[in-house]
Amino acid sequence: MTALGARLGEGLRLLLGRRSYEGILGYWNTQDSPFTPALNNADKYVASRTLHEPLRWPNSTLLRGDASEAVARLRQEPGKDIHVMGSGELIQTLVRHDLIDEYLLLVHPLVLGTGRRLFADGTPPTRLRLIDRAASSTGVLIATYQPDRA
Repeated sequence: MTALGARLGEGLRLLLGRRSYEGILGYWNTQDSPFTPALNNADKYVASRTLHEPLRWPNSTLLRGDASEAVARLRQEPGKDIHVMGSGELIQTLVRHDLIDEYLLLVHPLVLGTGRRLFADGTPPTRLRLIDRAASSTGVLIATYQPDRA
């Protein structure tokens, strides 16, 4: 997937919830992949009430206090864009506080029939504007949206 690969190659600031942080760490540190060095070198910010420093993955920082307030402060710092991988509960918090500037959604050609919804009940209505789209060779649709705040 060139769209995702290009973003990983830019140098990253990642925002992760605890479960995503532990799952991604556990998986990618066992892989021989071009994504592994990019993820290891990325600055990682972890929203968690249960983890304690020092965190095991290089370049990881534990966000303290309220996640939405910590992310709002982080957004004010200079640096590259902040990307969220997985972390559904964290995304819900960010949506409620209007802290998401762009959605990169990957739609896989697979129907599971169950699972967590990205936009759960109670998510505030948000109009999104399509700014880019592509399809991978395996049929994954890659759609980039921005909130239409007008």
